[in-house]
Amino acid sequence: MSEGLKVAVVGATGAVGSEILRLLGDRWFPVREVVPLASARSAGKSVVAVGREWTVQPLGPSCFDGVDVAFFSAGASRSKEYAPLAVEAGALVVDNSSAFRMDPDVPLIVPEINAHAMLPHHRIIAVPNCSAIILLMAVAPLRALGRIRRILVSTYQSASGAGAAAMEELRTQAEDVLAGRPAQPCVFDQPIAFNLFSHNTPISDDGFNGEERKVIEESQKILGMPDLWVTPTCIRVPVMRAHSESITVEFEGDAPSEESVRRVLEGAAGVRVVDDRAANRFPTPLEASGQDDVLVGRIRRDPFDPRSLSLFACGDQLLKGAALNALQIAEARLSG
Repeated sequence: MSEGLKVAVVGATGAVGSEILRLLGDRWFPVREVVPLASARSAGKSVVAVGREWTVQPLGPSCFDGVDVAFFSAGASRSKEYAPLAVEAGALVVDNSSAFRMDPDVPLIVPEINAHAMLPHHRIIAVPNCSAIILLMAVAPLRALGRIRRILVSTYQSASGAGAAAMEELRTQAEDVLAGRPAQPCVFDQPIAFNLFSHNTPISDDGFNGEERKVIEESQKILGMPDLWVTPTCIRVPVMRAHSESITVEFEGDAPSEESVRRVLEGAAGVRVVDDRAANRFPTPLEASGQDDVLVGRIRRDPFDPRSLSLFACGDQLLKGAALNALQIAEARLSG
C-alpha cells in the first residue's frame, strides 16, 4: 500500500462523484490510480483528480480488477448489482446509495459518531442519507448531556440532494421566472424555483414519504437506539446547495442548559457553532455551502416543556452529507 491505492469512483460525472474526485486530491488520501466510472454516455470524458486527468470508463463487471477502494454514487440499483462484484475483486466498497443502509450486516457510518461499528470483516460500508447525517451531527453530541427520548425535525432540502440535473433545473427555472417565462419542471414534478414542496419521494399509507422514513430508520441504526422516536417532515426548497434543519430534541429528564449545549457542540468534531443572538447571525445554507463542518445555532430551551430544546443546523449535502463522509469512512477504515 505504500505506493498508493487504486481507487474507483462509480458515478464519477455526477454531483457527488465529482466532489469525491476533488476530495481525493484536497485531503490526504494515498492514491496511485483513479478509475472514474459512469454510464456509457459519459464514457470517454475526462475528469481531474489528484492533479491529473483521467478518462471516464463505462461501468462494467470487470472494472474493479486490482481496485483497493470503490466509492459508489450512482444509485441503489447499480450499487446492488456492482458492489458485490467489487468486493469479490478485493475492493473495500463505500456506498452512497440506499442499497445497503438497513442491511443488518452492513455498518451505516458517520465517523464522528459511530466509527467503532466498522469491523475488519466489513467490506461494504454504507453512507447514511444526507438529512440523517446533518441531523445527527447536531444531535449526537448532546447524548453526553442526557438520554434523548425524541427528535422532531423539519428539513429544508436543497436541489443538490437530487443531483446535478436538479441544480441546473433550479438555475434555469429561476432565470425563466425572472424573465417572465413559466418554470418548466423536469427533474421534479413541480417548479422548484421560488417554490417549496414535500420531498419528492413516494408517500406510504402512514403519510410519511421515503425521505422521512430514511431519517427515522437510519437515525435509530446509527445511534444504536431502535426505540428512539424520530418525527421528520422533509421539504424541498429552492436552495442550490446545503440542507437546513429545524430540530427539537426531547430528553427523558430536564433539558440541559444552553451553555452546556454550546460547550458540547463547540467541542464536537465536524461541528461549528454559529449562534450570535446580538447580531442575529445563525446558520444559513449559503454559509454552509462548500464547508466541511455542519453549522449549528439557534440554541434555545423550550419555554413550555422543560425536557426539550431546539436547534437549527445547516450542512453541505454534497460534502458532509455525501462525498466527505464517504472519504472519512475510507480514511478511518484504512487507518484502523
